[in-house]
Amino acid sequence: MTTTTTSSSSHPKGLWVLFGTEMWERFNFYGMRAVLTLFMVNSLMMKESNVALIYGGFLGLCYLTPMLGGFVSDRYLGNRNCIMLGGVLMAIGQTFLFASATSFSANLPLAKTLMWVALGIIILGNGFFKPNISSMVGSLYPAEQKSKLDSAFTIFYMGINLGALLSQYLCPLIGDVKDPITGVRDVFAFKWAFLAAAIAMVLGTLIFYFLKDKYVVDPSGKAIGAKPKKASELAADDEIQAKFTSTSLISSVFAFGVLICLMYFVFDQNIIYSIIYSSGITLAGLILTDKSLTKVETQRIWVIYIISFFVIFFWAAFEQAGSSLTFIADNQCDRNFLGWEIPPSMVQIFNGLFVVILAFPFSFVWDNLRKRNAEPISPVKQAIGLALISLSYLIIANNVSGLGNSGLLAVKWLVLLYFIQTCGELCLSPIGLSLVGKLAPKRFASLLYGVFFLSNASGYALAGTLGSILPATGDKFKKADELGIDLQGVLDKTVAPSAEQLSLLTKNQIPTAYPEFAGFTIHNLQEFFMVFVILCGVAALILLAISPILKRMMHGVR
Repeated sequence: MTTTTTSSSSHPKGLWVLFGTEMWERFNFYGMRAVLTLFMVNSLMMKESNVALIYGGFLGLCYLTPMLGGFVSDRYLGNRNCIMLGGVLMAIGQTFLFASATSFSANLPLAKTLMWVALGIIILGNGFFKPNISSMVGSLYPAEQKSKLDSAFTIFYMGINLGALLSQYLCPLIGDVKDPITGVRDVFAFKWAFLAAAIAMVLGTLIFYFLKDKYVVDPSGKAIGAKPKKASELAADDEIQAKFTSTSLISSVFAFGVLICLMYFVFDQNIIYSIIYSSGITLAGLILTDKSLTKVETQRIWVIYIISFFVIFFWAAFEQAGSSLTFIADNQCDRNFLGWEIPPSMVQIFNGLFVVILAFPFSFVWDNLRKRNAEPISPVKQAIGLALISLSYLIIANNVSGLGNSGLLAVKWLVLLYFIQTCGELCLSPIGLSLVGKLAPKRFASLLYGVFFLSNASGYALAGTLGSILPATGDKFKKADELGIDLQGVLDKTVAPSAEQLSLLTKNQIPTAYPEFAGFTIHNLQEFFMVFVILCGVAALILLAISPILKRMMHGVR
């Protein structure tokens, strides 16, 4: 007989199965992410600004496809089958990346093609995996224990970051290798990081396959995430399925096309980013056309949408870790930490480390505040998260202000940045996952998780845009000096470079003009980081101001 263990003081065993599955899947994803941009720049010879845009688009699509995965799960395959399918696809994608990193020296065009194929497969696999494992967490608990979801999702989130922590140590250690004497990077070592990521994904999929039937069940012992019932099989007490009329579906397709054109032609976004932004708006509108929604359900869904909008700004700032912050760690940072020279791609390990250290204390704090009836509502927690990430960039902006073109940022400031951002992340991301689980009508659970992840997708797309405005770092000025070119004069337009000098700068991936954003010219790293201070700070203040309104719209859900 299938059983589960849930008491008033403990979490069900199924949570730990999902914890382990997600841990290895995140090892797979973050291990690849740790070295991906450095692999593109150093092995595939791509420009940093282009790589930042590709990176943002890739992450954005990884969180766009959960919309598809959530729909397929809700209507056809169920959570379990989608998780298995997603795991297999991601393992295959990592294998293609391994092949790309193996073949680039012999055939660069082939290696680039393999990379694009790999990223496409990983994007699709992540779409099937991501929303379905998250939506299963809430189903493990009976109705009288839904108040434990914040704590459960914080524990689940620790599994995510434990996998990230392990991968961000191991994958850079074996994949981001430099000669200790010359400092020359071994561009052939990236493949081992991708291979480790593939093995981790296989392991996570096997854990879920063998343990799901015994432990991933609801309090009555019924399997969670099975194939959805057909209409003819629904019992009288089953919740009705979502119903979209032909008119609403056709209108959504039309609106999707109009929005893509608007984003592409009016707001000057590339086609991938246009699709990402348009998808979120279209899906949000489609769900609200369902005729079965009650007034309370509609208002709760609006809360999910509003929260999702503010989450965009958090992830746009947070996901600089894999692009601009990694480039800064590589090019203009003293990475000596307690006598050890940290590989550039490993600096982001501190985020995973701090999550693992802080996840249980944060869970404990929320539980104790709840017992004293002093726990802040979820929107307030998320406003705190936005304020903290704004603070982290304010501190780093202050510390890069005097670096000039040759100074090095001490790695301790990046460590502090990741500590503060981790505190912000624990106030925002697991709380957002929990909020969707509490507010979403059951028939829309996976699809609304897809909407929530679309906010991540939009944030990552914005992160790519912002990462591409990173101004020239110290290594670029040093390289230009070696070439006999006054890069500062070129940027300030006081020196007119010759055609030969322009060719040399382009060949060495050195920018010849200051980047711009929203009509402002970004001259240095301080101005670059202040962009994130302003975006996240303003978002935090607005969200805090409207939290009382959101509280009323949540109708008693905290």
